[in-house]
Amino acid sequence: MTPGTCPITGEPATLVQEVSATLLRGLWRRTFKVDPTPPPPVRTGIYRSPCGLVFFAPAQEGDGAFYEALYRRLDAGGRVRAAGRDRAEYPDAAARIRAGDAVLEVGAGAGAFARLVPGACYVGLDPNPGAYADRATDVRAESLADHAEAHPAAYDAAVAFQVIEHVADPLCLAADMARCVKPGGLLILGAPVWPSAMTAIPDFVFNAPPHHLSWWSESAMRALAGRLGLVVEETRLLPPVQAQPLIHWMGRLAPIRARPEGPWFAARRSWYASLAVAALLGRIAAALLPLPRNAAPMFVLLVARKP
Repeated sequence: MTPGTCPITGEPATLVQEVSATLLRGLWRRTFKVDPTPPPPVRTGIYRSPCGLVFFAPAQEGDGAFYEALYRRLDAGGRVRAAGRDRAEYPDAAARIRAGDAVLEVGAGAGAFARLVPGACYVGLDPNPGAYADRATDVRAESLADHAEAHPAAYDAAVAFQVIEHVADPLCLAADMARCVKPGGLLILGAPVWPSAMTAIPDFVFNAPPHHLSWWSESAMRALAGRLGLVVEETRLLPPVQAQPLIHWMGRLAPIRARPEGPWFAARRSWYASLAVAALLGRIAAALLPLPRNAAPMFVLLVARKP
């Protein structure tokens, strides 16, 4: 894919800003005490597609060493495991699953979603299921491409929650998932939404490569479904959940907020200071305050049916 070309539609996209490798590397080291691997290119562009997708190019997915180091830092007190058990998309997706349905989950982690659909025949795929002592009984270390080749049209539903933003080729991921779905079956995807509290936090490198490679919207999800020939049944914006309050409060309390249209990253002392203050105030608020009922959406859900 040529830089500047939408990875969903192939249309030319607008360059919003460029981010240097020095800035990305410095933000990862200062904020999370990890090195981004593979190393970022000299300059990474952030583009906005006409379909409503914001994406980074060149796109480089984080490798195993990066994620091992990142989640070791983040999982103090089980915060990552707790968030994985309570994703915003779970209730809406589970309501679409019937008893006896064959369900494939991509990026399943410990397979927490399986517990919400106990009557389904569940299979999960994850690159490292052995990392989860409490994993569901059928979470396999198998690539989606291999699984799609071996199990075409085998499932009533294929689901992925907060996975598609991590991959360099989201169209390929969704296409392989759709291959696994029977005619009349469902493809269900969830992702962080743009704009949101997450994109309002200046220099918030958790929302940048090699972790997040794209930011989603309802229109981008509809464009993805259309490219695959799927019929959209629903797109919906979802608020954060109680297990994930920190980003909401950081975005709300940051002294400086990035504009929805960007730029989102800059080597400015005022932005570094705002990020530090947002992290401090966010932790305090997350510990003391419940999420407000009117919390702004942080995720987008797509439910599409295969003809």
